[in-house]
Amino acid sequence: MIAVLQRIRHACVVADGVESGRCEQGLLILLGVGVSDTEEDVRLLADKIPRLRIFSDENGKMNISLLDIGGGALIVSNFTLHANYSHGNRPDYLSAARPEQAIPLYEAFIEAIKGQGIPVGCGVFGADMQIDMAADGPVTIVMDSEKLKRGRNK
Repeated sequence: MIAVLQRIRHACVVADGVESGRCEQGLLILLGVGVSDTEEDVRLLADKIPRLRIFSDENGKMNISLLDIGGGALIVSNFTLHANYSHGNRPDYLSAARPEQAIPLYEAFIEAIKGQGIPVGCGVFGADMQIDMAADGPVTIVMDSEKLKRGRNK
């Protein structure tokens, strides 16, 4: 499972012309579910992301977490995070999970983040969406649950 975290001042997502989610200070999380992802991947990312110390403290040092600032999350599904661009000029997305697998894991991730007391706004799975945001920093981090698994097993 791949998550792109963008620290934001605020963001909103519009699907089919209707706002479906909004977030003030916090994180925009683009979430890509892969064919080999399971509930373990959901847990690893959902446990790590809210505690990641990527917000500035009173000294301007990135030393506090989403939980510490009482921030929110705007979570948007994004299968293109699993693009294979190694051949030709048209990426394939064969490593992205099909909706019947991806939707339950996407929804489980949302619930796991909400379960930590974080206000959550969401996109609409599979919809054409537009995101309007004000980046903060900018601070952008790409997280992959496979890296978290490898780090845990060392």
